[in-house]
Amino acid sequence: MRTRTYHHGDLPAALLEAVDEIVREGDINAVTLREAARRAGVSHAAPAHHFGDKAGLLTAYAAQGFAALRERLLRAGAEAEAVGDPTLAAMGLAYIRFAVEQPGHFAVMFRPELLDEDRPGFREICGGAFAVLVDAVRALHSDRDEGDPQTLLAATGAWSIVHGFATLWLEGNLPEAVRTLPLHEAAGGALGAFGETLRAMGLPATPSERP
Repeated sequence: MRTRTYHHGDLPAALLEAVDEIVREGDINAVTLREAARRAGVSHAAPAHHFGDKAGLLTAYAAQGFAALRERLLRAGAEAEAVGDPTLAAMGLAYIRFAVEQPGHFAVMFRPELLDEDRPGFREICGGAFAVLVDAVRALHSDRDEGDPQTLLAATGAWSIVHGFATLWLEGNLPEAVRTLPLHEAAGGALGAFGETLRAMGLPATPSERP
């Protein structure tokens, strides 16, 4: 923990950095307007001016996370496409790396009971990351209509897989033989093996139309 003295610049960003420090220390409940202000080195009234209340502060922090996640997914997809690698797999690995490298954001982004999801712009920012995943799945099936529900279901399935792996990794609940591997090897191997399992079951490794 460190307390800084705020002089000038982007005060909301400084307050969100303070939130990140608190959450990374392992206790979301310890986030308060007063504590964020103390760590940022400003008056205790400053956070309320910018964020209103604790829910507003955490919502802004979550939105910051969703925006960063979207950029990571886009970058991973573009880099994979440039060298001919599967973009969806690259995005899955990018998602897992984000969760491990930004555990504070990851811990708050999916806690709707702590957030004010009606804050202006939040749903759009939140949905933007998922939209990247939907577009990647849709690209695998160019014959589908844009509103085909199978695309949304497939994207939800892909999200569930990588989110579940990331959560298990962060919480130390994976088998020892998996968690002792380097992250990229464990995650990549798990995603690849899952695809092979689907094929062995007679199911497609990538989503397709069902009868």
